[in-house]
Amino acid sequence: MGLRATATGPELLALVRRTLAGAGLPADAVRALATLTGKGGHPAVRAAATALGVPVIEYPAEALAAVRVPNPSGTVGAAVGTVSVAEAAALAATGGGELLAPKRKTASATAAVAGTPPPPERRRAPVTPHSPAGPEAHEPDLRHHGDAEVRADGADLVDLAVNVRTGTPPAWLRARLAATLADLAAYPDGAAARAAVAARHGRPVDEVLLTAGAAEAFVLLARTLTPRHITVVHPQFTEPEAALRDAGHPVHRALLSPAEGFRLTAGAVPEESDLVVLGNPTNPTSVLHPAAVVAALARPGRTLVIDEAFMDTVPGERESLASERDLPGRVVVLRSLTKTWGLAGLRIGYVLGPAPLIAALAAAQPLWPVSTPALVAAEACSAPAALDEAERAAQELGLRRDHLLKGLAALPDVRVHGEPAASFVLVELPGADTVRDRLRDRGFAVRRGDTFPGLGPDWLRIAVRAEGTTDAFLAALTAALAEDRG
Repeated sequence: MGLRATATGPELLALVRRTLAGAGLPADAVRALATLTGKGGHPAVRAAATALGVPVIEYPAEALAAVRVPNPSGTVGAAVGTVSVAEAAALAATGGGELLAPKRKTASATAAVAGTPPPPERRRAPVTPHSPAGPEAHEPDLRHHGDAEVRADGADLVDLAVNVRTGTPPAWLRARLAATLADLAAYPDGAAARAAVAARHGRPVDEVLLTAGAAEAFVLLARTLTPRHITVVHPQFTEPEAALRDAGHPVHRALLSPAEGFRLTAGAVPEESDLVVLGNPTNPTSVLHPAAVVAALARPGRTLVIDEAFMDTVPGERESLASERDLPGRVVVLRSLTKTWGLAGLRIGYVLGPAPLIAALAAAQPLWPVSTPALVAAEACSAPAALDEAERAAQELGLRRDHLLKGLAALPDVRVHGEPAASFVLVELPGADTVRDRLRDRGFAVRRGDTFPGLGPDWLRIAVRAEGTTDAFLAALTAALAEDRG
């Protein structure tokens, strides 16, 4: 690794994982971090080494200068005495190994992987990028999530990085959950919750599977299905692809274009795809695809998986296919109670789909996968009164999102693509990675965009909040942007 003084532990750890992914390697393949003498004591290096459970090796510049590297840099050589700290240190540490992944960069660090090529069973399934604009320039960190932006460095930040509604869970739901403590001696019984979810969507009970959050559903699908050609539509939530790759499935990426507002277009999904995964509304673009356009992807012999985790942030849940049972092939809809109800720590979601597939997914679950409090939450949040509350929240969210969009439109360097419809907004602005650091200095955490396939360092995702919080954020963003002009 090579790094500047401004590097952070989360940044280095994410870079390590992204570089490993480029070599088809898991995080536990790391045996040591190697760097330039004097850099090993940097807090970011120590934090990354501690997280990975590996030692740090340091080499003097003259030793690294003697190592031949594939990607030399004269600028780096002039600054530190060796033309590539990352590649030279990695090769030096392996004592004759080969470079498995060339150096990759962030704003403050570089990383490369060297060693002995692993046997096939240690490699992750490959990714095939595809887009009208060509392949991606780097491999994103699919395991990075917004909570890392808030927790990094222990700073007290206003959270615009996580899309959970503020002020949740509401008092009535907290009371329902607290009442379950008296029942924790008994094993969970999901019958009532499953029936409530089924009634909420007008489906038979055997077409509903309760899961420990929507994330568990992605893992179950990856372990249960045996597709031949998988297409994941990006940019979108990265856990589906990560789960598929971890299960050994090759993945094809269909990258939607910002020039077209990140809308689904004809031919975006290859006809031979027998498993298609997309979000609606999509995280991080906030684009809501028309139900008819999504439904047109269904066909005999194909499993169409739609992540509707944010659909309850849309008034009337228009464009949802959660109650649709008559499309060709297998249509699977995933839902989460995390966002609207503030239950990320409870882990509760569900899958809607054909009964035979639901049964197969259930057979892959461990016994009692959903806790009693989570089951009560699923039942309570499916009740008519709760649905009315969610609808009111969605209407209010729309007003707050309009307020944010109006403020962003007044900033000449900021661009929003498409028409945001969910509880967050994706923006493009030059040097967004630097702006994100400046926002942190001013007390605000926003979600980096470069960990989403199809995006890069010039993208940020911003959660919609109350008008007062938004105004304070817009003032901080204006000041952060002004640094380049001032």
